[in-house]
Amino acid sequence: MSCDKPLRILIVEDEILIAMELESLLQDAGHDVVGVAASSEEALDLGRELAPDLAFVDIHLADGPTGVDVARRLTAERDVTVLFMTANTKRIPEDFAGARGVIAKPYTERGVREALAYVMAEQDRDADESRTMTFIPFSRRSREDSSQLS
Repeated sequence: MSCDKPLRILIVEDEILIAMELESLLQDAGHDVVGVAASSEEALDLGRELAPDLAFVDIHLADGPTGVDVARRLTAERDVTVLFMTANTKRIPEDFAGARGVIAKPYTERGVREALAYVMAEQDRDADESRTMTFIPFSRRSREDSSQLS
């Protein structure tokens, strides 16, 4: 994915004012917020429907501390990059539940932008690593032409 291409982002946050502020910040940064979910069920449904590139996931949602499960499932089932946003980083498991990082609440605009830059650089690096050189054989005609040049 190129840094020029906007990310499709899902916000998983049960505090509506935080979700709205984050949505505005992400849109101002040039990205597409494809959905906002307040519960784990809603987040997983939107993840299936909307195929986001990235999800910002709070650990404690409207239905309890279910954000870790949301992160695991979005990562494993949908290959979505996940960043946690939480005031309680102690609840993040040692394996990070598949998430690529955490932004501590209260978050700053700078922190969100740095996280976006990290995710986009990581995706560009992954794309570069997966590229292969294409073998282009010389035609017989070009070999004959080059032997006449010697």
